[in-house]
Amino acid sequence: MRNSELREALAEIGLRLPPYWKPEYLKNIQSLSKPLHGVREERNVPIPMRDGVRLSTDIFLPDAPGRFPALLALSAYGKDCQPVRIPPQPMDSWVFDHNVEAGDIDFFVSRGYVYVIPDERGLGASEGEWNGPFSTTEQEDGFDLVEWIAQQPWCNGNVGMIGISWFGMIQRLVAAQQPPHLKAIFPYEPAHDLYRSAYEGGILSPFWWELEREIPANNTAPESERLYTKEELEARIKEIGDHPDIKYNTNLVRVLARRRTAFFDFLMHPTDGPFWWERSGYTKYDRIKVPVYSGCSWIPFGFKVFNEAAWDDLNDPLLDVPKKVGVFGLHSDITLPGPYELNEEILRWYDHWLKDIDTGIMDEPPIKIFVTGVNKYRYEHEWPLARTQWTKMYLRTFEGLSLEPEPRDPAPDPLVHRPPIISSHVSSIIYSSLPLDDPLEITGPVTLYLYVSVDQEDANLVAKLWSVGPGGDRVPLGRGQLKVSHRALDEEKSKPWRPYHTHTAPEPVIPGEVYEYAIGLPPTSYVFQSGHHMELEVTTADPIRIPWWHRMNVMGPLPSMKLTYYKIYRDEKHQSHVLLPVIPETDAELWV
Repeated sequence: MRNSELREALAEIGLRLPPYWKPEYLKNIQSLSKPLHGVREERNVPIPMRDGVRLSTDIFLPDAPGRFPALLALSAYGKDCQPVRIPPQPMDSWVFDHNVEAGDIDFFVSRGYVYVIPDERGLGASEGEWNGPFSTTEQEDGFDLVEWIAQQPWCNGNVGMIGISWFGMIQRLVAAQQPPHLKAIFPYEPAHDLYRSAYEGGILSPFWWELEREIPANNTAPESERLYTKEELEARIKEIGDHPDIKYNTNLVRVLARRRTAFFDFLMHPTDGPFWWERSGYTKYDRIKVPVYSGCSWIPFGFKVFNEAAWDDLNDPLLDVPKKVGVFGLHSDITLPGPYELNEEILRWYDHWLKDIDTGIMDEPPIKIFVTGVNKYRYEHEWPLARTQWTKMYLRTFEGLSLEPEPRDPAPDPLVHRPPIISSHVSSIIYSSLPLDDPLEITGPVTLYLYVSVDQEDANLVAKLWSVGPGGDRVPLGRGQLKVSHRALDEEKSKPWRPYHTHTAPEPVIPGEVYEYAIGLPPTSYVFQSGHHMELEVTTADPIRIPWWHRMNVMGPLPSMKLTYYKIYRDEKHQSHVLLPVIPETDAELWV
């Protein structure tokens, strides 16, 4: 079927032809769920949990008799904002709200799905206490919600889950509870490791401080108050509060004073361990028994764990279920409510698993990715790609970036970190390649190996990769970061292209001593055009300004409050380099 004919066939059932579908993989198009129904609403339905606490829940149903599969959208953002019917908003909209992430309710309900959105316990109109993100109680409530839904007269017994970010992260955790009527999940942009989301590279992310302002909590009960005796908690608060990065930041001082916040729990646990493991999906892969479609977008400005999660879902043998990965464009292009650009893909997934319609989605190769720079989709079979040519670009004198290492023994490059309590200036060193003669594709994980000494016992390293056009336009490709005391690697889990830091036992460095640091950047897929060049920026902080972030979040990863002098080595003995996944060629059949 030609694309024009396919578009006409899809239009007849109210669907678009997404840029990531290939006609040869589509089956039973006319059997895909059609928009036959209006939407009937039941608001504030009290759903009892196993301990008697009732969760206030909004339910959206087709206005027709019958039994339908259901989609559960679970998060701490509150149910009331999710069904507000406004056009999709881009990030630069004044009313863009990144927490309206439950998905397109009307699209799915009109096609014969029931949509269920509760307020979590202790939030909004629900009873009980909220114990912070992804607690054991939240996971168990997910089980109870799935099973309650399956027993309702309007449900055919098949339940899936839906939504972005928090709505996605909770899906693995609920699936690991193994509710019998959960048949499949589609987590989108879902981190699978809460520690590495909150402390990327061991550096605290103020994102979670800001996020808590968006959560409609009515009754919170931080886990730290349960985990420690009063004396232990007071000692821990004093230890954390005495750290210069905390005690000189008045926002964080207030968190320690208030205590009854989820971010307080995060501050109390600056290293990885049981607190985080219980709340992370990757620790429960062996308990997940339903098909998993891990979706994400390329996120170059941080949160690399949101990209890494999809590839770990795909590659970890403990997650032994039917699974797929899709990378859909750039995160900066997302519109909300939505994501409308994924409606057709999610529908095809759930029509397959919840309505027993062979849509052909499981006949496709397991991976589809958006290749930026050329802005086209293609299919792949493995990650990293088997045809990858791992290529080292070495840091050189005069801020060069070259395929050849430095042959001499020059002095190191100096870099000074000014603490934010005395200056808002951020110093950096930018290493640049020569303009490219031919297009160059990099697709896969990127890692910087950097030799550095600092004059303090601890410090932050931040690295950013850019593509720069002949006119000076810069396109961000990825940011990685590492606290130097968190340099220890898990040798069993680490690969040359994917360093995996333990983050369990920070070890201060010896001031002035040179160490090698492996800094992972987010996975990417990008084609440099001829005439463009590559830039590697090494810095100590990363203040950012994104429309939906404000206040403390403009500082990016929590900066050090100590004046610090760095020396970056790139001599014959210390060959600092960035490891790139260069893709030499791609079979034309893989492109959409």
